[in-house]
Amino acid sequence: MPIQPAVSRNGTAMTDQNLASLPRIERTALPRAAGAASRLQLWRRRNPAFVRGALSALAALSDAAAIVFAALASGAIYHRAAYEMRVEFEDYLRLGVVMALLFVVPNILRRDYTVSRYLSFEGHIGRTFTLWNVAFMSALIVAFLTKTSSDFSRGTAIVFYGGGFGLIVICRFMFVRIVHDQARVGGVAARRIFLVGYEDEIERFTREYNPGDLGLRVVSAAVLRGSDTLHEDLALAAATARVLRPEDVFILAPWSQKETIEACVNAFLRVPASIHLGTERVLAQFTDFEVERMGPIASLHLVRRPLSTFEIIQKRIFDVIVSTIALVLLSPLFALMALLIKLDSRGPVFFMQRRYGFNQEPFRIYKFRSMTTLDDGPVVVQAKENDVRITRIGAFIRKWNIDELPQLINVLRGEMSLVGPRPHALAHDQQYERTIALYARRHNVKPGITGWAQVSGLRGETSSDEKMRKRVEHDLYYIDHWSLLFDIRIMFLTVFSGKAYRNAR
Repeated sequence: MPIQPAVSRNGTAMTDQNLASLPRIERTALPRAAGAASRLQLWRRRNPAFVRGALSALAALSDAAAIVFAALASGAIYHRAAYEMRVEFEDYLRLGVVMALLFVVPNILRRDYTVSRYLSFEGHIGRTFTLWNVAFMSALIVAFLTKTSSDFSRGTAIVFYGGGFGLIVICRFMFVRIVHDQARVGGVAARRIFLVGYEDEIERFTREYNPGDLGLRVVSAAVLRGSDTLHEDLALAAATARVLRPEDVFILAPWSQKETIEACVNAFLRVPASIHLGTERVLAQFTDFEVERMGPIASLHLVRRPLSTFEIIQKRIFDVIVSTIALVLLSPLFALMALLIKLDSRGPVFFMQRRYGFNQEPFRIYKFRSMTTLDDGPVVVQAKENDVRITRIGAFIRKWNIDELPQLINVLRGEMSLVGPRPHALAHDQQYERTIALYARRHNVKPGITGWAQVSGLRGETSSDEKMRKRVEHDLYYIDHWSLLFDIRIMFLTVFSGKAYRNAR
């Protein structure tokens, strides 16, 4: 049966010359030169399901192999270093197999080994960290119940915990690079998709998302000419799709055109493929939207809560433990700073100023006083380079972030977190809320002593809206990508990264 080409807006057939204007679209319905691809590439194109299945199996096997290797290596390394004796590998092989099952099987059940998950490294560390902890705790419970925990030393368990997690992350990073590179050259086709819609929408879709880079192979694009020829165009498009057998059909039309969308859905219900409604332009700013049902109510869930209840508890426990330990250990430094500030200039040891916290609830922030003024009104002048208001000891403690340490008290009181968007004076908040979009969204989590913006070098005076806009972008990225591991990384960079000390005033 000859393949009918899709039609353009003016009713002409979409030839090679016509389709060339649609960027990055691959048209398997059109003739190709026999020597355009190698035999292996042609075989991959003809057997995409097998290729995806093989890659998914390899991804699962690589995780399992990494865990087993980490178990064997941790036993060997620890016993050799601590006791200078040989280790019986049979026990550690069993440990590795059990941990591999506890880690890999849940990942299979939640479809974490699908090829689409390996087109980007984003999210892998967080998902791996969460499930690795669950698997490790499950293994400890199994060992306790079976009375085999005494077979493994605590040192080995610690080495295995850290080494296993690190090895899995490294393997996943390498696998993502391989899959992504292969997808870009056409070696991996995550899905075969068919586009139907208006010409400008198809062009926008292919231009903004570059399906080829995502491992998606566009087998054809059917252009709708208008309402007068809608049924004719859709009949031809559906017939073409039945011949090409795509796995997914994307309807690319404005969501306001309900009749067009309904007609497209009805036409492609006869095609054995998944049907997707293409993204509306307004959704481009939302990364995690999904359809959600609450009983009979169906809604498009655009933005999730910044932190779930479990994440809030997890973050709070971490804040309380670390801030308590830090206050105890730093108490001699606090006493020394109090003495130096008193000797250096007249005024209180602590500088307190009203700031907005979680949900824009005001609180008073604690800092070591580093200036001769105590501004806390409708006008607050930001500190500048060579500011005459900064005292001698103030210049030193601001340079090394020591002036921020009393905020550990705010953390212990629950007004702040160790990591989060830095709080600004109320006067500045009210100013930037009027000029910078989504500025107030920073208050959806507790403010922090340090944050992603600060360790990225965005410190000091914000002399323009553009500087503040960059800081806000980093704060919103932190909110949308929070994890306990991310907090630990930011705290590490706060101490050891040069960017964290840049632009100190």
